[in-house]
Amino acid sequence: MKTLLIANPKGGSGKSTLATNIAGYLAASGQPVRLLDMDKQQSASTWLALRPHELPPIWLYASESGTAGRDGWLVIDSPAGLHGKTLERALKLVDQVVVPIAPSLFDINASREFLDALQVEKAVRKGKTFVGVVGMRMAPRTRAAAALEQMLTELDMPILAYLREAQVYVNAAFEGKTLFDLPPYLAQRELEQWAYLLEWLDA
Repeated sequence: MKTLLIANPKGGSGKSTLATNIAGYLAASGQPVRLLDMDKQQSASTWLALRPHELPPIWLYASESGTAGRDGWLVIDSPAGLHGKTLERALKLVDQVVVPIAPSLFDINASREFLDALQVEKAVRKGKTFVGVVGMRMAPRTRAAAALEQMLTELDMPILAYLREAQVYVNAAFEGKTLFDLPPYLAQRELEQWAYLLEWLDA
């Protein structure tokens, strides 16, 4: 089973939105997907409980149940405050890490410390864990995007996508859906923003 960690120690960065939509993409592409919700607010679990049965299935991960298979993907929506030994243990278990960053000076600066920590972890240094960043509620060619790109250039980390703030994410979540469950005409602009991120996941 391939494991993807969605992580940023700062709350409100968009982890649950990113985790559920990535899970939706993987499910829509026909792959078995399990979602591990480690966040105290349990937003991803609440969303999953709303998901219509006729949509491609996503299972809530439970190690003691039949959902703990070895095929497909495990997507982890991590808790706020992930750091230190807990982060180090998590990195040893995952194949890829996606770090969502919100468009404010405070979020970008706080994320810098987290990305620095990822850089020094053995799993990252040895190339066993691949890290990418997503600008959440952020448009390219803005001051926030320029600041993020400068930071990532220094860290030699890729920017996987800029996902603009759009009501389609909110509306889909209320129905237990993702962008990838909607008719293309309803989310075409947003789906285009996901192109490189999806290539990175599939690589």
